[in-house]
Amino acid sequence: MIGLTGFGDRLQPGIGDRLHRNAQLLAPDVRDWLPEGHFAHHVSDLVDGLDLRAFYAPYEGDGRRNAPYEPRMMVKVLLYGYATGVFSSRGMARKLEEDVAFRVLGAGNFPSHRTLCEFRRRHLEEFKGLFVEVVCLAREVGLLSFGKLSIDGTKVRANASKRKAMSYGRMGEEERRLEGEIEALLKQARDTDAEEDARFGESLRGDELPEELRRREDRLAAIVAAKARLEAAQREADDARGRRPEWERNPKGGQPYKRAYGEPDEKAQSNFTDPDSSIMKTSAEGFQQCYNAQVAVDGEHQLIVATELTSNANDQGAMVGLLDEVKDTFDAQPETVLADAGYCNERDLSELEARGIDGYVAPGREGKKTVNRDAHTHPATHRMVEKLATPAGRERYAQRKWLSEAPNGWIKEVLGFRRFSVRGLNKARGEWDLVCLALNIKRLQPLLAA
Repeated sequence: MIGLTGFGDRLQPGIGDRLHRNAQLLAPDVRDWLPEGHFAHHVSDLVDGLDLRAFYAPYEGDGRRNAPYEPRMMVKVLLYGYATGVFSSRGMARKLEEDVAFRVLGAGNFPSHRTLCEFRRRHLEEFKGLFVEVVCLAREVGLLSFGKLSIDGTKVRANASKRKAMSYGRMGEEERRLEGEIEALLKQARDTDAEEDARFGESLRGDELPEELRRREDRLAAIVAAKARLEAAQREADDARGRRPEWERNPKGGQPYKRAYGEPDEKAQSNFTDPDSSIMKTSAEGFQQCYNAQVAVDGEHQLIVATELTSNANDQGAMVGLLDEVKDTFDAQPETVLADAGYCNERDLSELEARGIDGYVAPGREGKKTVNRDAHTHPATHRMVEKLATPAGRERYAQRKWLSEAPNGWIKEVLGFRRFSVRGLNKARGEWDLVCLALNIKRLQPLLAA
């Protein structure tokens, strides 16, 4: 095998000079390294036209010297990464060294994965503003009209393991067990102190907690905090249902409540890694620690116009919230709304009618017999059942599958986003906005070129 040392001497005469000259033939403008129409050019041009003042604001004044990299460049790299299925900061840092498109957007800069991660974390809320700006741009060029919206939700894995969750009933058992063990350890420590005092006198400090005791106390504190979160959530749920703390029996039926006010079900769980997330049933992976990601999709070109993220496994109440976001942000109200059975309840259907929106919301699961609600107690639901029983109603509702389910499918299958990189509801909500923004940007390239 020929060693690397002296390899240039073994080349034919003149080859080394030609290789050196050819190395200078790369275009001095890095944008020319990519063909015209490449997606990276689309991302760069689009971001150049966006208002990024919110991204620059933290670095104004004395903060400017803490901004080692241009924010606009960092936004381009992050958006291109998410739009091409690179979500981790380490992955983006590697791509900036190895991938031509990333290098073009990075403009010769190589921020570390910590820098990329910190920039994303710091500006998660600002990406919501970019999401709105891109939707407004699409509206301005006639790519969406808000005339028909389709609403759907999907479960996205949280940055936590379900094995780090514990039920409320188990918490009570663990709390009692740890309290007993801590008391036993404290008694042992007191006995040891007394023995050592008798043998050596009282001059020794001996005030450091044993490591074993600290671990148990930390565990107990985590369990107590988790119980408090579950109890606070249950009190909020009881208040929403109109229950009062002093009620022991249901005033309507007179039957005693199974649980005291604010007392969670024994099976209710909380996760120690990401307490805001919840155990949810997914379509492909069984029960996992997840968030429930919501989108409202415009019927023109399947662009996402509103987003939401909750820790509730069901979709109840999310539809009106998404419509409110569209109204408040874009001053628009759809003529038609499509949604599946997860969004069906009398209150929201009545709200659609009150707003003059022609709703098509499935009153039951597909393939299962629909129970027609009484017209007196559930008039809006009764009317919805009657509407969807007609051929025209079924035809309109059938559009929901390819309108709103497709973007969720693209996010998971095309982009490959199946798990959040951050923890906590507010941070995960910001990352969901970033993902939906990246998908819209990817969708806009062929739409703008058409």
